[in-house]
Amino acid sequence: MFKYHCLNPIAEVGLEKFSDQYVKTEDVNEADGILVRSAAMHDMELPDNLLAIARAGAGVNNIPLDKCAEKGIVVFNTPGANANGVKELVIAGMLLASRDIVGGIEWVKDNQADENISKTAEKAKKNFAGTEIQNKKLGIIGLGAIGVKVANVAKHLGMEVYGYDPYVSVDAAWNLSRDVKHVLNVEEIYEQCDIITIPVPLMDATKGMINKEAIEKMKDGVILLNFARDLLMDEKAVLDGIKSGKVRKYVSDFPNPTTAGQDGCIVIPHLGASTEESEDNCAVMAVKEMKDYLENGNIINSVNYPKCDMGVCSQAGRVAIFHKNIANMITKFTACFGDNGINISDMTNKSKGEVAYTMLDIETAASEDIIKKLQSIDGVFRVRVVK
Repeated sequence: MFKYHCLNPIAEVGLEKFSDQYVKTEDVNEADGILVRSAAMHDMELPDNLLAIARAGAGVNNIPLDKCAEKGIVVFNTPGANANGVKELVIAGMLLASRDIVGGIEWVKDNQADENISKTAEKAKKNFAGTEIQNKKLGIIGLGAIGVKVANVAKHLGMEVYGYDPYVSVDAAWNLSRDVKHVLNVEEIYEQCDIITIPVPLMDATKGMINKEAIEKMKDGVILLNFARDLLMDEKAVLDGIKSGKVRKYVSDFPNPTTAGQDGCIVIPHLGASTEESEDNCAVMAVKEMKDYLENGNIINSVNYPKCDMGVCSQAGRVAIFHKNIANMITKFTACFGDNGINISDMTNKSKGEVAYTMLDIETAASEDIIKKLQSIDGVFRVRVVK
């Protein structure tokens, strides 16, 4: 029996995927697994029995990844589950920035008492004239699940699309329209594109990537779209760009004191994945990932441990070991079983940065003594008996 705890409301369509082997607990200290959306976890005391955290969404900046890795807690996210919802809002953002729709709507509200508003509007509408997106150049920095969807839709809308991603995956490449121009230098996007969007994760390498120097290289009147994370942009530099006329509009899905209410900024209250469909998709994926890990030890879509899939165990036992990615660890693990006359029928070892994950299927169930010996090996974070 496994226990799970929800730090945020999770769509019922996802929770329904749990079998009768699972029970929901209101006490986080009892949980084998935690489901979370936006709740801040950095200051939480993580219980020793916690095995997994599943984020029903893509971003994991609310979760202490390194701390979890050192405790042998696998952190999952749900890449691509909300991609369509975000894609649609990016397209909406392009239209809002290109046509002064927001300004026009506000004018109507301000003049609602005018009995001749229809005639007055015909004179006023020139103040809200914009440009079409057809034949404009769209630059997409990051060709992941969202970037690919945006690129393909933009091509159908008649845009010329430039894509930059030095680490584009095979799956993304297969799904990407052949008409998208894949550039090898991000500066080409800065120099050529009328509209630029950055669907990339927030990491040390991407924080503040759109800064003063990058903006100076852009075309005059560029439109910037940010539906990934606000810290990807140096927003003070963006505001300076708006004041100078270099930046025409900045559309962000992340309200903060820097941009809220500022001229030239269209700030949306983080609605990118706020659709029923996205929330359902994320919940279902998060629960499936957690179940496969808790029941089988398999790791899919983890952000702090490597992908590792050995299917369902058909042997007497399965042991999972979380450890440092250093030499000679496998030799030490196999020796523990060999010295006790236990045959290893299958094994896999995967690494991710400084951490690694080893799973072993054994023909005889592991004793407590063997587990203690494995746990005592220098560099081992955690040993888990899956079966």
